[in-house]
Amino acid sequence: MNVLQNPTHSTRILVVDDEALTRRALVAILHKAGYDCLEAEGTDEALSLLEKMPPELVLADIQMPGRSGLDLVKAMADRIPEVSVVMVTGVDDANVATECLGLGAYGYVIKPILPNAILIAVANALRRRMLEIEHRDREAILARKVREQTLELRASREEIAWRLLAASEHRDTETGAHIRRIGLYAAAMGRLLGWDPDRIESLQAAAPMHDIGKIGIPDRILQKPGPLTEDEWRVMRTHAATGAAILQDSEVPFISMGARIAVCHHERWDGSGYPAGLRNEQIPLEARITCLVDVYDALNNHRCYHQAWPEEKALAYMKGKRGEIFDPVLADLFFTHYETFQNILRTNPDAPMPPFKAARTGQA
Repeated sequence: MNVLQNPTHSTRILVVDDEALTRRALVAILHKAGYDCLEAEGTDEALSLLEKMPPELVLADIQMPGRSGLDLVKAMADRIPEVSVVMVTGVDDANVATECLGLGAYGYVIKPILPNAILIAVANALRRRMLEIEHRDREAILARKVREQTLELRASREEIAWRLLAASEHRDTETGAHIRRIGLYAAAMGRLLGWDPDRIESLQAAAPMHDIGKIGIPDRILQKPGPLTEDEWRVMRTHAATGAAILQDSEVPFISMGARIAVCHHERWDGSGYPAGLRNEQIPLEARITCLVDVYDALNNHRCYHQAWPEEKALAYMKGKRGEIFDPVLADLFFTHYETFQNILRTNPDAPMPPFKAARTGQA
């Protein structure tokens, strides 16, 4: 098909020129080639028509009284590529041409008007418009697919974490809501630290696996409502190493992170924790985060072996353990943004628990 005639569909072109004779000559050329045309004698009228009857292309003179054709292109910047632009001028100036193209015009035609020159510029501009719209649409489709795949990956990651936890959760005294809250708390802390989204998502999936090693703890110890003996505490504390053994050597980032959290979430900032007595930055940051939010959640919720503490008492305890159990920088960040964590606690409550029986002492 001849690209200069018979467009494949009715294409609307807005011709903008303050000289009536020039404008009509352009309209005649375009009509003959099969285009529908609108006319405007200046930039303001053109912008009004663009709102009412948007065309596929604007063919505009540069030199016009009042607002120039360049002003029109600038005003149309947010409409490109939906509307392409070809400029017409009587001045053969490379600088003007460069400015037009830099502003987003798709073509530049010099007077006197030659029909073939106009039609070639229009056809090329419309073709470029179509290609840019197709490219933008492909990019949008690709972005949507990436988002969908990201959501699928996130769901798969969460499912893996929950399936791993399911083996131990039904034996433990902690609740599904607790597991969920730990992930939400940890993710909130990651955001406050300025972590990138992938790392935050890994932390949200990994932190709930901190106690997965409890699958190796006998029921007589794990579910004991009263205080544990020293020998029982010795067994209980093996859950950190057991959890790391379950999760270690994985090439999946969040599982690898989960292994570090599992083995180190009972280490203390001052070095008095277990199993290795690590201190300060020797403790992986994700484990320091999990330690902080796990204690916060444990203090504020009822368990068969202890009652929930009053909020003021729990906060006072945590502030007193700043620099002892908790990384002081993380603790300060937590207290500064306390409402964030408080909201997670309140909007993800536990189901009703059995009556409180007896207090358990020691560090689990």
